[in-house]
Amino acid sequence: MPETIIVEHIGGVMTVTLNRPDVLNAVNDQLAHELHEALRQAAREAAVRCLVLTGAGRGFCSGQDLRGRAESRPSYRDHLRATYNPIILLLRTMEKPVIASVNGVAAGAGMSLALAADLRVASERASFIEVFSRVGLVPDSGSTHLLTRLVGLGKALELCYTADPVDAQEALRLGLVNRVVPHDELNAATGTLAARLAAGPTKAYGLMKRALTYGLHAPLDAALEYEAHLQEIAGRSADHGEGVAAFLEKRPPSFHGR
Repeated sequence: MPETIIVEHIGGVMTVTLNRPDVLNAVNDQLAHELHEALRQAAREAAVRCLVLTGAGRGFCSGQDLRGRAESRPSYRDHLRATYNPIILLLRTMEKPVIASVNGVAAGAGMSLALAADLRVASERASFIEVFSRVGLVPDSGSTHLLTRLVGLGKALELCYTADPVDAQEALRLGLVNRVVPHDELNAATGTLAARLAAGPTKAYGLMKRALTYGLHAPLDAALEYEAHLQEIAGRSADHGEGVAAFLEKRPPSFHGR
């Protein structure tokens, strides 16, 4: 059976490409398994300093492959617990930058995958659709958590109720994506950003991700205390020592993620 993802390493950047272009990279069980394994590899390998997630062909990811599901009537709860939930948790807790390079449609769980990344760079041809209501389902794979924090409750409800597509420029205006670039420049723009992050203080980036995620829910006093705790860890890192030395010596720093 052909592989449903393509994994490439360039420098400190690992790129994972969803590879079912004939169905706009719809997720089947094989793809979910292979993606989960690739993310586990990215999380544990020190040589991977930035992760890029993208799709082959015209789409980023059209969500769950529904073919055959109407007949089998599976347990959606069990399926989510076994497939998407671990993937989303890995993307959100991986202590290194994660970029979604959105080359086309991101629909349903595919939109959730994009939202779970730290940053989203979108082609001008990209679109985002919370498609669940079209098939009588509830947004899943983290969308109920992630979408509201990006666009607010009212807009999130509108996007989920109507299942109307959002084009790239509207996604930028709403804060769903960080950058929109011409389609032919997407790979280069994503690669430049990924290389920049991979060369950065990735130890500090991981701690930042922890702190900002914690700060979404924590009261101010708890957030301040957690910042102090994480700053103590960062302050003892080799990257911090290198950053201070580079500043005093008036040279660019050379970070190693330690």
